[in-house]
Amino acid sequence: MRVCSQSYFEIYFYLNILWYTGLVAEIYKRKPNTECVVCNKAIYKRPSQIKSGDRRVFCSRTCYGVSCRKEIPCIICGKLILSGVNRKTCSRTCSNKNRAGILYKINSPQDKVKSQKVLKLRLFQERGKQCERCKYTGFKILQIHHKDRNRQNNEMNNLELICPNCHCEEHYA
Repeated sequence: MRVCSQSYFEIYFYLNILWYTGLVAEIYKRKPNTECVVCNKAIYKRPSQIKSGDRRVFCSRTCYGVSCRKEIPCIICGKLILSGVNRKTCSRTCSNKNRAGILYKINSPQDKVKSQKVLKLRLFQERGKQCERCKYTGFKILQIHHKDRNRQNNEMNNLELICPNCHCEEHYA
């Protein structure tokens, strides 16, 4: 019994060596039935794989990766780059050329507030650290209320520093 199992193992081993070295008889090799979409190399794929892939078959993962690439031209030099949400240029040089005519922060008022945190600190300095309606002194939880309900209008006469209870009463009561 042991002799038979060794002989089967030896036969299996030699067949694998022949298969991987390419010395297998021609009748065991599969004939190509399609070609790679990217490199046009003749390959064999199962018919079910061809149907499920919508006739898009690839010879390797590399060709599949190439087919998935989406490339767009650089708006300055025209070189192809991988497309992204904000990608427009291929390099820092092209990006600088693209921004050459843009004037930043020209004619913008210096008093314009950019964030709510800076706005809250400015209100603390001007009006004190208490609710303007009920005089609550827990300044860490005070909120900024826009009187005209327009959050873009950050003029000082439109803002009010109030506690969460008064803010809730203003909007929901």
